[in-house]
Amino acid sequence: MISTPFTDLFGVDHPIVCGGMTGVGTAELISAVAEAGALGFLTALTQPTPEALAREIARCRKMTDKPFGVNLTILPTLTPVPYAEYRAAIIESGVTVVETAGSNPAEHVAAFKSAGVKVIHKAVAVRHAVKAQGLGVDAVSIDGFECAGHPGEEDIPGLVLVPAAVRRLDIPVIASGGFATGSGLAAALALGACAINMGTRFVASAEAPVHRNVKEQIVANDERATQLVFREFGNTGRVARNAISEEIVTRSRRPGAVFEDVAELASGVRGRTRVLQEGHMDDGLWWAGQAQGLIESVATCDEIVSGIVADAEKIIGRLADLRG
Repeated sequence: MISTPFTDLFGVDHPIVCGGMTGVGTAELISAVAEAGALGFLTALTQPTPEALAREIARCRKMTDKPFGVNLTILPTLTPVPYAEYRAAIIESGVTVVETAGSNPAEHVAAFKSAGVKVIHKAVAVRHAVKAQGLGVDAVSIDGFECAGHPGEEDIPGLVLVPAAVRRLDIPVIASGGFATGSGLAAALALGACAINMGTRFVASAEAPVHRNVKEQIVANDERATQLVFREFGNTGRVARNAISEEIVTRSRRPGAVFEDVAELASGVRGRTRVLQEGHMDDGLWWAGQAQGLIESVATCDEIVSGIVADAEKIIGRLADLRG
């Protein structure tokens, strides 16, 4: 057992997090993560309405009596999202920990904290992490350049970003981006983090609610099989490399290109339906980090978590033996 300020603060057995993933963070996966002793987050906006989110929270609670949370990602959208109503559903459902991400979470942090809900904020830069600490969040998850999703525009890898954040913060830091193994957990702890966050590794789990083709593709891919998209539009995202991502990059590099030139290809609905649900691997964008190069099999959440912790403990012990 590896005990850290993170495990103490959030009441979980292991310093491992399954962060919010759109279309993936449902009760099937998150309850399994919780049962494995890690901290998982249902994804609020995967649910079409606040009422549906409340039902999903209740469904997850029937599957596990261990701690789990909800991710609330704040992003600009063409169709306004009723964030206050989603927030109310989270609070009224008795959720004790929330992961915020995206835009400035100040309004939401204040509301959650006043309701006694602990908040973890995801950041991609040290200055954003420092600002989140000033808002009163309980922990920060810092995303290195290796991560799936949006790593920001500064391209700072975790080996630098994690200790840089630890040096500036007084609250627990969760290392995110590129983690899938026990050696990664041991390394994160050595860098000063209190836990690791994994997304891609949990997508390649038996319980993840995605098509088997997605899981097998992650196992087959190596660390080179991701692609940066939307860089030309100041909104860089790391996705799995496929025909759609290649076409998006080609169109984006044309003189005068605007996001509307790739919007149809980049549709989140298209990716979730054609890829995650139906398994057509070249028919839409899907998120994957460079950690897929470290993933060798599809496994249960319990096997993933217990294996990572056991390997980390062995590594930590071996390193201790190196002392003269």
